[in-house]
Amino acid sequence: MNLSKLGLDDVDVALMSLLQKDGRLSNAKLAEQVALSETPCWRRLKRLEADGYIEGYQAVLSRKKLGYGVLAFVQVGFGSHIGDAPLRFEEQVQAIPEVLSCHNLTGECDYLLQVVAEDLEAFGVFVRDVLRELPGCRPSAPACRCAK
Repeated sequence: MNLSKLGLDDVDVALMSLLQKDGRLSNAKLAEQVALSETPCWRRLKRLEADGYIEGYQAVLSRKKLGYGVLAFVQVGFGSHIGDAPLRFEEQVQAIPEVLSCHNLTGECDYLLQVVAEDLEAFGVFVRDVLRELPGCRPSAPACRCAK
């Protein structure tokens, strides 16, 4: 993609790349990395934020420190695509603390859920007692992350 059509130059791209790797970099460090003084660097960041290229900053939490030893991806079929049923399903799923993300897909499954659990036993209980109880939800083909 030609980023200049979007009004972005190499410095903008470098700033966004640096922030993706470490969102806590100070303005002084960012300015140094892209060879700008601090004020122009700060102005660029504010413009990138105002224009919506940077939507926010977030912390990456340690699942293991928080007691979640399992990270799983669950493909979900959904029974009804009539009216606002899919939207209601998405709202219900996103309100479940164990669900990190919910992606609506095309293809064989309707949704891909990213889920955490304490261990495999807790994950099984989650699928059986939480997911399968949601109206129209047909979880299938769970896959657990093996490392990290």
